[in-house]
Amino acid sequence: MLKKQQWFLGTLALFVILWGALLAPPISFPAHQIVTITAGANVAEIGAQLAEAKIIQWPLIFRLALFFTSRQNLAVAGDYYFNRPVNVWRAAWRLARGEYHLTSVKVTLPEGTAVQEMAEILAAALPGFDAATFSTDARSLEGQLFPDTYFFQPTVTVPEVIERLQTNFQEKIEPLTPLLAESGRTLKQVIIMASLVEKEAATLEARRTIAGILWKRLDIGMPLQVDAVFPYIIDKNTFEINRRDLATSSPYNTYRFRGLPEGPITNPGLAAITAVLQPTASDYWYYLSDRRGELHYAVDFDAHRANKTKYLP
Repeated sequence: MLKKQQWFLGTLALFVILWGALLAPPISFPAHQIVTITAGANVAEIGAQLAEAKIIQWPLIFRLALFFTSRQNLAVAGDYYFNRPVNVWRAAWRLARGEYHLTSVKVTLPEGTAVQEMAEILAAALPGFDAATFSTDARSLEGQLFPDTYFFQPTVTVPEVIERLQTNFQEKIEPLTPLLAESGRTLKQVIIMASLVEKEAATLEARRTIAGILWKRLDIGMPLQVDAVFPYIIDKNTFEINRRDLATSSPYNTYRFRGLPEGPITNPGLAAITAVLQPTASDYWYYLSDRRGELHYAVDFDAHRANKTKYLP
């Protein structure tokens, strides 16, 4: 009698282990996976699709699970987000009831973020987001993609993100139309200048002062000589550039070429755009930032050279 009980318990334990193994998700389950179930797909096709995506191990077990969880033995079409491994029974239950689990993802694009940086931030936050395509398609829109906090569905596409950022840009600058008209500058000029000022200073006061200096230089044909372009051109900051870097042949090099760069070097925020539309008039023609980020202004080149000696040893 005891041997029969042991045999029964052993068989039951083996059955539980095997059944658990059949139900368990694959070891290589891809967390944060999105699977699209198309309308009209049959159970066999869906099972094969889920197995190929590593959501389940055994398509046949999925078909049995779906049979018991769905009255019509059908899966609801749509995009399903799997943020963690689930067993085949749970996967079937979700597909039978259309439990997509698609919640909005919060993505913050800081002011002064360039397109390439935006691509990296978006790809890190949104599973399956094509950073390379975004970088390519959005490159010509640098400066017109408004940096802000957004909420995107995990399945959002590159064109949808670009359209959202562009629409926000248009909405944000619309109230600035009167200031733009008064400035006598084009929107393109303002955005390019704002992208420079965004990277040259952090406070509104400093940005307005620097904007006043740079507009004066631009108006008399003096080279802008803005160091902020070099991280964009050659990925070097102010304290890393040398004489050879200053001679770099790039339409963004404001040391070698007069006038504004070819385009914005980043996507400026509203504060930087406003600053260049409301520049502060001053007698200054030069400025520099020391290693602590403090700005020092000068009315002529001799004073500027003295500031360099004093603050940039």
